[in-house]
Amino acid sequence: MSTFRLPLSGNVTQSINPWTMLFNPVGSQVGLVNIDMGESSQPAVEQEVLTSVASYGKQLGRIEEALMVLLAHFHPTEPLTADEEQAIAELRDLVAKVEEVKRRQR
Repeated sequence: MSTFRLPLSGNVTQSINPWTMLFNPVGSQVGLVNIDMGESSQPAVEQEVLTSVASYGKQLGRIEEALMVLLAHFHPTEPLTADEEQAIAELRDLVAKVEEVKRRQR
């Protein structure tokens, strides 16, 4: 059987590997979803922290845990305003909801 080629086409081969396409470490693309967190003043530092230290979720989790410890020992010298009370209540609610999701996923 003869091979038919259009002018200037040459041989065309393309290797499609879904694993390298989905999990390519180039840039900030991770799989099918690309999350752009905006400009970073030091992208190399941010990338190394995310790959070597902790993900955003892990970092936020540690901050939540520390805030809950501080709230447990927090005794204001003057009463909090309604907005301040609401902010603390909303934080506690957020942390509880995150813990519920983690519990369900275990």
